Amino acid sequence: MNDISRAKKLLAGSITCVLVRGEEIYLSERSGIAPMMGFIGSEIDLAGFSAADKIVGKAAAMLFVKAGVREVYAEVLSVKGREFLESHGVKVEFGALVERIINRAGTGQCPMEESVENISDAETGYSVLKEKISSARNNDGKL
Repeated sequence: MNDISRAKKLLAGSITCVLVRGEEIYLSERSGIAPMMGFIGSEIDLAGFSAADKIVGKAAAMLFVKAGVREVYAEVLSVKGREFLESHGVKVEFGALVERIINRAGTGQCPMEESVENISDAETGYSVLKEKISSARNNDGKL
């Protein structure tokens, strides 16, 4: 079984994000972009990993590119997320393709997606996302 197949198989139940490279496996139950922000912040070398994630929009796609992930499976993938991954040479598979990722309340676009909508560089996107999360924590704690 190859890395992406193993990652997809492990993406079940409360597991929201899986990264596999050979015998190395990282799992997370955190929601949104929190798993990738955490892995990147921990300076884990994810270059060459295959990833499976429940929901991938442009924000998550930028984080996968920044981390050097080589292929991504998303149960739900946004059009902009797909475009970003493919434009950076990341192989993409998905269960469902959607126009956009909505916020948890279902009232509009995800705030992480909004924050990177007009950004085309993964490093800049990461910085903007990091600042967005920091700002939310310093205010009311809601995103």
